[in-house]
Amino acid sequence: MGDPKNDSWIFALAILLCSSFVYNSMSTINHQALEQLHYVTELTELIRAKSSPTPDGADDSSEFVSFFPDFIWVVRDFTLELKLNGHPITEDEYLENALKLIPGRNPKVQMSNLPRECIQHYFPKRKCFVFDRPTTDKDLLARIEKVKTHQLDPKFLEQMKMFCSYIFTHARTKTLTGGITITGKRLSTLVVTYVDTIKSGAVPCLENAVTALAELENSAAVQKAADHYSEQMAQRVSFPTDSLQELLDLHAACEKEATAIFMERSFKDDNQVFLKKLVKIIKDKKDEFLQQNEEASVKYCQAKLEQLSVPLLEGISAGTFSVPGGHKLYMETKEKIEQDYFQVPKKGVKANEVLQSFLQSQAPIEKSILQADKALTDQEKAMAEERARKEAAEKEQELMNQKMQEQQQEAEAQKRSLEENMCQLREKLERDRENYIREQNMMLEHKLKVQKDMLNDGFLKKAEEMNAEIAHLKNMISATQMDNSPWIARAIDRAGTEITAILSAPAKLIGNIVSAFGSLFKKK
Repeated sequence: MGDPKNDSWIFALAILLCSSFVYNSMSTINHQALEQLHYVTELTELIRAKSSPTPDGADDSSEFVSFFPDFIWVVRDFTLELKLNGHPITEDEYLENALKLIPGRNPKVQMSNLPRECIQHYFPKRKCFVFDRPTTDKDLLARIEKVKTHQLDPKFLEQMKMFCSYIFTHARTKTLTGGITITGKRLSTLVVTYVDTIKSGAVPCLENAVTALAELENSAAVQKAADHYSEQMAQRVSFPTDSLQELLDLHAACEKEATAIFMERSFKDDNQVFLKKLVKIIKDKKDEFLQQNEEASVKYCQAKLEQLSVPLLEGISAGTFSVPGGHKLYMETKEKIEQDYFQVPKKGVKANEVLQSFLQSQAPIEKSILQADKALTDQEKAMAEERARKEAAEKEQELMNQKMQEQQQEAEAQKRSLEENMCQLREKLERDRENYIREQNMMLEHKLKVQKDMLNDGFLKKAEEMNAEIAHLKNMISATQMDNSPWIARAIDRAGTEITAILSAPAKLIGNIVSAFGSLFKKK
């Protein structure tokens, strides 16, 4: 003998996991059929919507309507005519009539009404299908699983076709509170979460399950977004870029796409924990790309300068400039290197810094050649030294101006990054708010309908018992609508402050990547 409790758990799991719940029974929907559906009356003991108890200690079954599936009752071997008081009725009308409460205060009547009330309260969308017997041939019924389609009753086949058509057309994608769509992977996670909870002796809780699911899904969303950023940057960037701005623009485009991917896949990211993780990862990756860009520029410029400076270095080694008039010849050779270097395309962001390093490495040699040049007077030598100092200072200033410009560009890029993240976050929070209001309105609409039906059927007291629940829902909807967006603004401000701190953190650099090359230009 199996444990009857297992059937209740299986029923509860089916309710939690499906978007369309198909319950089938035999012959008619009568008192006995409803008694056999006693599992529905146990759901308040088998499912919790919230992890924390309600303030008044009552169950949270009023939330069930927001995530319970469509309820489809299939009656096999239907034995009645679809008529009520002599008038034809539809299958759905037959079901709704069977679910009407029975008047009376007798305990047996109250027990009989309990599954009816639960179905009415928990399942806002209900549907009914009735099936005749597949065949009247008893021999065929005895081996029904082997019977060919053409041997079945045509009316049964038509009923089966209508049922399948409805399921394929109207069965919704499973969603949870907040509009969270359940994919195959997410469904498997929910199954494991719920079953593990039951095995531990606890009651499955939707809120806890969603929190656990969010942890896994949001981590995966961060990884997916970060991978997209890395892949797109690798495809679009050609090192070295002509300017820092070119690289920053590519970064902004790829970051925007990555953030959109995260926003689409993430949910219930309380306090934007996972968004901040993504921002940090992308910032670190951006810093790596910036460094790669600088290193590529230095390497390329270094190679070009080595080629261009061969005549100069060979002349120094051969003593070509250690003669009267040698300083002029040295300066002409050096200026030729600079002119040719300026003509080299795509040198990248470190072009001026590498050139400056080269010129600084030549300064002592240039001074030595100047002092040894007997064709120049002391005054001419002094003037040449002053000119060299002035030119060096001007080049140093140009380099500083370039660095200041790049710092400004990076600051503007950081500002754009923050604005883009906050823009997408605001849009997501507003969608979440709209989903919440939509769900609450759906719940309110359903409860008002249930209350109206009870009033029409003469159950005044039961209708009045719903007033507090309906008033609470109306207040929640009104408060959310009147609040408009202050809570979103608060979330944006908090996230903005924390993300700004992440974006402003200094990059992890490995030291000056240019200074190491200066010694290579010095005379061996």
